[in-house]
Amino acid sequence: MEYRKLPRGGETISVLGMGSSYIGAAPEREICETVTAAVEQGINYFDLAAADANPFPAYGKALAGVRNQVYFQIHFGANYETGKYGWTCDLETVKRSIDWQLSALKTDYIDFGFIHCIDKPEDLEQYVAAGVLQYIQDLKAQGVARHIGGSTHSPALADKLLDFGLLDMMMFSVNAAYDYKQGSYGIGEVDQRMNLYRRCQKEGVGLSVMKPFGGGQLLDAKTSPFQKALTQYQCLQYALDKPGVLTVLPGVRNRDDLNHLLGFFSAEPEERDYSIIGNFTPQDAEGICVYCNHCQPCPAGLDVGLINKYYDLSLAGDDMAKDHYQKLPLKAGACAGCGHCESRCPFHVKQIQRMAEIKAYFGE
Repeated sequence: MEYRKLPRGGETISVLGMGSSYIGAAPEREICETVTAAVEQGINYFDLAAADANPFPAYGKALAGVRNQVYFQIHFGANYETGKYGWTCDLETVKRSIDWQLSALKTDYIDFGFIHCIDKPEDLEQYVAAGVLQYIQDLKAQGVARHIGGSTHSPALADKLLDFGLLDMMMFSVNAAYDYKQGSYGIGEVDQRMNLYRRCQKEGVGLSVMKPFGGGQLLDAKTSPFQKALTQYQCLQYALDKPGVLTVLPGVRNRDDLNHLLGFFSAEPEERDYSIIGNFTPQDAEGICVYCNHCQPCPAGLDVGLINKYYDLSLAGDDMAKDHYQKLPLKAGACAGCGHCESRCPFHVKQIQRMAEIKAYFGE
């Protein structure tokens, strides 16, 4: 397992977490065994926006002995009173739902308390007016909720949530379909979505990724906007390459699904290479580096993707990116201008020109 550190708090979070949208259809024993296996393989981050109430008691049973080793992402507004998922911003209903979730999970604290599923401006207005946001803040002040997060599919609303200055984590749908305006949640322009990821990294807000497979759209050639199916490993790598991303949270149905996802860590680089998406680059995404490293290896030894990432983050105002750039063993000035990277880039980035810009910007 690989881990990334939460900027605000310092917790080390597994880059592969576990969503709970599908596992509720499994028998309780299967849920318990899957969750136990996940922890044994190093997964420590669990999202609890479930499709139904079934996973909660099973998670509580499976993780009771290792509660201090895992992190729960719990959603204020997800309601399970009927046994199925429902959305609410009624304060008393939210309170009952949170009490029930904590009881079922056999815990008395929340690692990440999330403003849940704000996809319309009126959702946010209603959420604040009802007092749910204040309730989350009150629980944090009491030490019951250790971090506040927010979830949305809209980059514009994500920015509004960030404007509160309260968030330590943002749950957002990061995948190649949505980032290129394909699919029902392909909301926002290409640069708007990338700017959100950069803003999160700049402000120290971690990104937890939902829908990494585009709701399955990317895994089927018939529905993929690239006319070719991507693999789960390609989708995971795509999300993990984006600025700010700490963990990706695919849903699993059982241990077989989990074991397949864990194969990501032993997969060869070619199995993770998502450059096929360069065959479908919208005009406004042409020439934008997505840090896929398909250009590697550089004959001069440069880490082209990382140099580009630090440059873009620095332009976005991330002062730490400048420090990271200075620590690189080889900087943009070492570019030999051979054009190897440009010949391999599926996104048609003019890297020789970029390296000259980056050298001028950083001074080396």
